[in-house]
Amino acid sequence: MTQEQDRFIQMREFSRVDAQIPFEFRVVSSDEVERAFSRVAADTTITYFSTPKEHEDRVLAEWLKLINNKLDSIIMLLTFHREGFSTLPYKDVNISGGGMSFYSKEHYDIGTVLELKMLLPMFPPVAMYVYGEVVKSESHEDKWLIGVKFIKIEEEIRDEIVRFVFKRQRETLRERRK
Repeated sequence: MTQEQDRFIQMREFSRVDAQIPFEFRVVSSDEVERAFSRVAADTTITYFSTPKEHEDRVLAEWLKLINNKLDSIIMLLTFHREGFSTLPYKDVNISGGGMSFYSKEHYDIGTVLELKMLLPMFPPVAMYVYGEVVKSESHEDKWLIGVKFIKIEEEIRDEIVRFVFKRQRETLRERRK
C-alpha cells in the first residue's frame, strides 16, 4: 500500500462494508453536474392525504393499517419498475456514507463525475440516485477498480446509506457468531 493510499484510508470517516446490490452508473456531462442532486427515487409518502384519526375499533384499525401498508408497497414497487430499478444488475460494491468502490470494464479518469443508480436492500428498500467523483481508478487484470466519493449528497440520503451499512455490519456479525 502506498503512502497516499494509506492517507486516503485514514481520512475515511464512515464505516465501510462489502455488499452485493442492484447497481448501475453512467458518466455525467459537465452541464449535468451543475444541475445534479442526489435523491431518493421512490418516495411513497403521499402528503396530500391527511392521516385519519385512530378508529375506536382496534381490530378494524389494525386491518386499515395493514391495507395502507400493502398499498404503499404496491406504489413503491410500481415506482421501482417505472424508473428501472427492478431490472438493475446485482454488483459487488464496497460502500460507506462517504463513497463507494466497484469494478468496471472501463477506465474513468480521476475527477470524472458518475451518476450512481442503486437499490439498497432494506425494509422498505431504498432506491436512489447519488453522484460521485472518481478518486481512484486502478487496473485489476481485465477490469478497473473505481473509487468514488459522494458529492452533492443530502444528509438524508447519506443517512440512508449509513443505515444500510450498519444493517449489513450487524448481519455480518450475526453470521460470524453462527
